[in-house]
Amino acid sequence: QKEDIEVTLLPAGHCPGSVMFLFEGENGTVLYTGDFRLAKGEAARMELLHSGSRVKDIQSVYLDTTFCDPKFYHIPSREECLNGILELVRSWTSLSHYHVVWLNCKAAYGYEYLFINLSEELGIKVHVNKLDMFRNMPEILYHITTDRHTQIHACRHPRDDDCFRGNRLPCGLTCQNGTPLHVLSIKPSTMWFGERIK
Repeated sequence: QKEDIEVTLLPAGHCPGSVMFLFEGENGTVLYTGDFRLAKGEAARMELLHSGSRVKDIQSVYLDTTFCDPKFYHIPSREECLNGILELVRSWTSLSHYHVVWLNCKAAYGYEYLFINLSEELGIKVHVNKLDMFRNMPEILYHITTDRHTQIHACRHPRDDDCFRGNRLPCGLTCQNGTPLHVLSIKPSTMWFGERIK
C-alpha cells in the first residue's frame, strides 16, 4: 500500500551537516535523532517542529545516540564546556608565548564551535593541518591557520599521543626562537562524563 510521507531534515547540532529526520504521514509523525547536541531551548526555536503556535504531535522518537545510557546522567551544556576550556586555555597561554595548547580532537569535524569561540575570545588563531576541509564553512576560515607559530593547535598526526609524550606538537613544533614549548593537552570529549561522573 502506497502512502505519501513528508521527510524534513532538522539541524542536529552534532557536527556540520548533521541532521535529524522528521517523518510525517497518514499514520503519524516520527522523529529520528541520530547523534545530536542541541542547546537548551534550541528545539523550541525550530519552526519545522511546530504547527502554528503549538508543537507537532510526535508519536515516536527514535534516539539513536551514543549517550542514551544511564551512565551519562549529566552531560554539561556546550556553553559550560566552552567556558571551562576557555578559562583553562586563557590561564595557560597567558603565562608566556611558549605556553601552547594542543586540542587533541579525535574526529575531523565537530569542533568548529570550539575553534571559533577560542579564537574570538583570545584573539589567537587555531593551527590545523589543512584548510581544505573547512572551505565550505567560510565562518571558520578567519579563526584557523596553517601557520604553526600560534599558541592553540588542533593539528593531527596518525599517532598523536606518541607525539605528545615528547612534549612536542603533532605538527612537529618543539620550540620557538630556540625556547622549548610548554604543551598543555586538552582532549575535548563527552565520553569522559560517562566514565567519571555518576
